[in-house]
Amino acid sequence: MIDEPGVGPATSEEGQAAPAPAAAPKKRARGIPFRILIPVVIALDILAVVLVPPFPKGGQAGQACDFPSCFVQSAIELPPPEIVFDFSPATAPSPLPMIYFHPSISSTIFTMWIVMGLILLLAIGSTRRMKIVPGRVQNIVEWAYEFGRDFAVGMGGEGARRYYPIFAAFFILILFSNWSGLIPPIGKIPQLRAPTSDVNVTIGLALTSFVLFQGEGFRRLGVRGYLSKFFPIGEFRHGLGAGILAMYVGIIELFLEFVKPVTLAMRLFGNIYGGEVALAVISALTLAVLPVALYGLEALLNVIQALIFSVLTLMFILIAIEGHGSEEPHPVAAGNLKADQAPDGANQSQPVAA
Repeated sequence: MIDEPGVGPATSEEGQAAPAPAAAPKKRARGIPFRILIPVVIALDILAVVLVPPFPKGGQAGQACDFPSCFVQSAIELPPPEIVFDFSPATAPSPLPMIYFHPSISSTIFTMWIVMGLILLLAIGSTRRMKIVPGRVQNIVEWAYEFGRDFAVGMGGEGARRYYPIFAAFFILILFSNWSGLIPPIGKIPQLRAPTSDVNVTIGLALTSFVLFQGEGFRRLGVRGYLSKFFPIGEFRHGLGAGILAMYVGIIELFLEFVKPVTLAMRLFGNIYGGEVALAVISALTLAVLPVALYGLEALLNVIQALIFSVLTLMFILIAIEGHGSEEPHPVAAGNLKADQAPDGANQSQPVAA
């Protein structure tokens, strides 16, 4: 039987199978190895300190700067933000306090507007051409939306599904605001600064959250039902002691409601501003390797802080719409009991009398 051409293994003149061609050697991945990149970065860092040395904050370039105190102070931004647009220069406080009320636009507000504009552009661009058969970008957006929704529902139950857009809005805005402080121009230019490193911005976010969960509590339970959580006058029907104890607990819960926005604001501000100070100190005192490693840690902590704020807001809303005594078991009528739920000793073959 003669082999057809092109069928079967190739053979040599002696009739033996020809050896398979050797596999082509794999090409090494191109790129600059770290053993070369790290010394170059360190050399550039030392060269920058020698050629462009730091100078005192508010001073002029070339002015003598003592190490390490002057190096650290020149890299740290003070808590009060710079004023970009002042609507009433005659009444501007000087020096700026940490928290102030003045008709102006600060550097943190200005940066927050830029962040909000970028988020809107990304949202419009990623959802502009939605298709039944999604592409790569639409797949990523839908996966992120469903993952966040399942995460919120997993924590707060089905009641959290209604408030997931609020959870997602807080998380995205705070996350991008936190990450903006890791971009080198922001924080070095007076007109640009990470929004969440300003306590005025974090207080505004916390008050927005406070209004949301208080408003939902009044809307879902009504004025009387919501206030009864803090002033349970009806408990006096169970006795004077029970009424006094319930009122004591309710007043404590009322004070805790006003503590919630304070903890939300100060936790976010303290962690973000503290991270900026740590980055400034490490960058001023060490070479470039440690600040780069700290950047990665700070980026992760920024995600955690955005998640904590949004999760607490969601939980506060769910707590606010929960009625007083909703955790107490409700009595079930005997006629509504199923056969397998009959009381002990009852004949399960006979219906339970109402």
